[in-house]
Amino acid sequence: MAISAKRYALFLRDEKGSPTLLREGANNKEDRWSEHGLGHLLNPSDPEGEDREWIAQAWLNIIRDVLGLSTQTLGFEQLPAVGRVTVSSPAVIRPFAKLNEGKPYCNQIKPFNFLLTCHVNPLGHPLGADPDRFHLIAPYESSPKKWLKLNWIDQYSGKRYRITTQDDYGARKIARVKTYGEILREYEFHPESKCADAGGKPSGKQTVGLLQRRHIQIDQIKYIGKESNSLEDVESGLIHFAQNVYTEYPDPRRDEWQTKIRPALKKIPLSRLVKMSGMSRSALKEMRAGRSRPHHRNLELLAGIVRKLMI
Repeated sequence: MAISAKRYALFLRDEKGSPTLLREGANNKEDRWSEHGLGHLLNPSDPEGEDREWIAQAWLNIIRDVLGLSTQTLGFEQLPAVGRVTVSSPAVIRPFAKLNEGKPYCNQIKPFNFLLTCHVNPLGHPLGADPDRFHLIAPYESSPKKWLKLNWIDQYSGKRYRITTQDDYGARKIARVKTYGEILREYEFHPESKCADAGGKPSGKQTVGLLQRRHIQIDQIKYIGKESNSLEDVESGLIHFAQNVYTEYPDPRRDEWQTKIRPALKKIPLSRLVKMSGMSRSALKEMRAGRSRPHHRNLELLAGIVRKLMI
């Protein structure tokens, strides 16, 4: 049973047709199901333990659902989905400055301490919060019964909020966070965006069947490096977009200005280009000849002209 390239489980069916996961044993060196996409979450039954049996039970439910069999209640679906992260940078510990104030050092949140982190619903952000710059963290607490009672702190603003798993929206000082049940439902219908369906169209959440490679056309070449120290923060939610941990290494010989924009500008009559851009003829002539390069704002302006004329 495969959801995407890194989300899969191997199973057998017993004499009654019920699925059984392939587990570590005589013929297997390890359990044959993936934790990718769930491994950053705490065990909701035993947050202090290393047992990942809850993920196995989640996979069994997914497989049984696909086979048209009844599923079992896991018992933790309504709990807020909470992960554990480490205080690994000044940006993570900074929101706890007020909480640490006046406390002995031994009682403060310190570097390399554990913290809790949770995931806000798409429409669950508190009123006035910027969804792109809002992430809740809290001092580590091992009891799931206390997670809803904690004061959570926005990593960006340092403001304190409460969390809830009720309703669909947040309030002024309350964030609506995802539950384990909601995370698992999203997990089951995760789209494999790198592949195409049987008809060659991009795969979606409801795509079923044997997938194939998508056909792509190279538009531009960029050299990037994934900052490996931050990839765990992306998975845990501390960083919301993977693009934020990419470092781009520009090559002046292959950048968009040289390969696309400047050649396109040469095809536009100079008089029309002057009228559309508001720039001087002499400046445009120098740029088209490659003897000068526009500043960022003019570069965006010229790129917009090229896109508008579809050259």
